[in-house]
Amino acid sequence: FSNGGTGVRRCALRSFNMYSSRQRALAHRVAAFDDSKFDIPLSKIYADDDSESVPLHLVRKGEDIAAAAGDASAAFASAVKFKGSQGQACVMPGPDGQLEKAFFGIDDGSEPLVLGLAPGKLPPKTYTIAKDMDASEATTAALAWGLGSYKYTRLQKPSDSTEENKAKDAPSLVWPAKADKKKVSAMLEGMFWARDLINTPANLLGPEELEKEAEQMALQHGAEWKVTVGATLEKDFPLIHAVGKGSSRPPRLLEIKWGNPEKPKIALVGKGVVFDTGGYNIKPGGSMFPMKKDMGGAGAILGLTHMLMASGIDAHVHTLIPIAENSISGEAFRPSDVITSRSGITVEIGNTDAEGRLILADALSLADDDKPELILNMATLTGAHRVALGWDLPGIFTNDDEFAAKLYEKGESIGDPVWRLPLHKGYESYLKSKVADTSSTGSKGLAGAITAALFLKKFVPKTIENGGTWMHIDFAGWTDPRPGRPEGGEAQAIQALYEILMEKYGSA
Repeated sequence: FSNGGTGVRRCALRSFNMYSSRQRALAHRVAAFDDSKFDIPLSKIYADDDSESVPLHLVRKGEDIAAAAGDASAAFASAVKFKGSQGQACVMPGPDGQLEKAFFGIDDGSEPLVLGLAPGKLPPKTYTIAKDMDASEATTAALAWGLGSYKYTRLQKPSDSTEENKAKDAPSLVWPAKADKKKVSAMLEGMFWARDLINTPANLLGPEELEKEAEQMALQHGAEWKVTVGATLEKDFPLIHAVGKGSSRPPRLLEIKWGNPEKPKIALVGKGVVFDTGGYNIKPGGSMFPMKKDMGGAGAILGLTHMLMASGIDAHVHTLIPIAENSISGEAFRPSDVITSRSGITVEIGNTDAEGRLILADALSLADDDKPELILNMATLTGAHRVALGWDLPGIFTNDDEFAAKLYEKGESIGDPVWRLPLHKGYESYLKSKVADTSSTGSKGLAGAITAALFLKKFVPKTIENGGTWMHIDFAGWTDPRPGRPEGGEAQAIQALYEILMEKYGSA
């Protein structure tokens, strides 16, 4: 409803405790994702019928192909110098000249998502993996294939006249017999959506468009959502307002709540800076060009939220997405401004290009009021993180050693790695300000990822003091091509997060 222009819009589709068990089941069925929005729908990536499929042999480097596929196959593979190296593909014709079987190299088999390279290497046929796999192997193989099939081509002139013809150009995989289809589908929908959001140019995905994307997901899941904008945002969330007030596209805070409020509470917070010029501390051209990805934290958190809801996690999920565009104008905030945050902490602006931590601070403060079991925030936050860990490794900061260890182990096992960085107390002094409670940036120009994390920690005291877990993930939101990770926008760490959260809370 519209609340008299106060700047709050709300849609409450009943509170969870008003649902009967049948209504809960129906609400979960609403979550069936419309995958036609993706440039390659999931329905084109997988097949159920294997009657016309091509056997796909997964070959380790140096493996005896004859034992698995016969002497003729081994001779053919040798003739074309197929050795089973990672990502190497070999297709073998039959007597009629048609494709009879295919071989795909997995090297030593240590890369969990190696099959994600296959869709880009094999001809557009339907394939059946020629190997008996247990449930875990089958699910991983199906997921890897799907992750590697992703495309973002909608802004390019189509090469063929119809969507059907374009889909025919992509290879598909017959679902492995023991694969967990529901889990794979939920994870791919979340990953594809997050990638789409990150890859979309900022002129097509401003604050309002990102809000509508999130609202549509909330509606699909029968969730409650709320948007705070305008004068109410300025009053209640002054840091979010400050960062976005320089843009003609107004800032806002989006909240989504889903699940039984009597269940364990988890809060998910994602940085939604739809484009970052750097503000008055303007970025150079080369650094500004990729800044459509600066809402990668929002994309990742929304993707994770969908995964958890689609899987019916037995927890209460509170997702918060502060959304702003960091632009330059006569209304923009300045270095040395002092702003009183939602929590009451006064913040001296050290650098307008360190805006992400500001919008996160107000959102974290709101999440902290509930003292949830877990507050998780994700952001493409600092260049210091990328210097330290590069594109592939998100940096995690947390007060919870056990949670950090579980996330690291899970990430290593499924090909979604993370690396823990320290919340070094000795650097807290870098955030001292002579005129405010804290500076937004470190004074030394050193340890930038750590000082950013220490700044955010100031806004979750209730959760930490109550024994809850807080985790901040600083990640790139972009990837070079690698197994299961096509070049472009990437929601690193959310697959591993999904796995450990579902293992902990289970399904309702």
